[in-house]
Amino acid sequence: MAQLKLKLEQEVELRVLNGDCGKLLPTLDANSIQCCVTSPPYWGLRDYDHPDQIGAEPSPELYVRNLVAAFREVRRVLKADGTLWLNVGDGYARNGGTGKCGPNAVVGNTKKLIQKRNCKVPDVWGLKDRDLMGLPWRVAFALQEDGWILRSKIAWIKKTAMPESVKNRPTNATEEIFLFAKSPTYYYDSTAVREESGANLRNYWVLGPDPSSYGHPAAFPRELARRCILLGSREHDWVLDPFGGSGTTGIVANHLGRNAMLVELNPEYAECAKERLFD
Repeated sequence: MAQLKLKLEQEVELRVLNGDCGKLLPTLDANSIQCCVTSPPYWGLRDYDHPDQIGAEPSPELYVRNLVAAFREVRRVLKADGTLWLNVGDGYARNGGTGKCGPNAVVGNTKKLIQKRNCKVPDVWGLKDRDLMGLPWRVAFALQEDGWILRSKIAWIKKTAMPESVKNRPTNATEEIFLFAKSPTYYYDSTAVREESGANLRNYWVLGPDPSSYGHPAAFPRELARRCILLGSREHDWVLDPFGGSGTTGIVANHLGRNAMLVELNPEYAECAKERLFD
């Protein structure tokens, strides 16, 4: 546990728990968290070097089931008026290769097993070679069926998108952010983030990457976390990220006067989150 004293003379906490969120979330008190902001590992893209990682399942169908189970625990720990802000990435079903760029790219921390698996079209959902799998919406619908209220889909438009050497479709430059509520009456501060004109915030956010990802291969921008936290929580509330990574959600939450709870499987990333406390 670490504490940071802000200029407002208030103390906020950053708790970083190292371990499997499937085992650690059940140890948290029910109805204790106001807002969850997270981006779980994308299926089949990267290897986070841990046998219990989500995203390395043999099929995307099992990946969806594992996420549903994890977020069922998130729903338990959320307060009745709590919200979940979820970013999930997509990928393509492919036979015969992963390429150098794009959603199925071979990157430095993509291990051979994941590369080999990505060269075969998964035998689920009627997928065919080169099909876009639609994973964000499959996860969203599965969570909806499990009891979550799906309130909004926000398009994250990337100022600097990953290049793709494709000539038969547009280059991907967006990802989905879903807003879920635990109950029909939930906390949402529509005045916290507005358009420049003062109008209600639109459901597309044009955001660029942060200068540093602190060694994490898939850190999302601070501004993305800032918007979700401001819209979904009050000062002194607790904000949760069950896939904490290098700690972006927690660091932003602390600087906004919120307490933060991070769960991270990889001990190196968990330690990085603690070290970033005074960023």
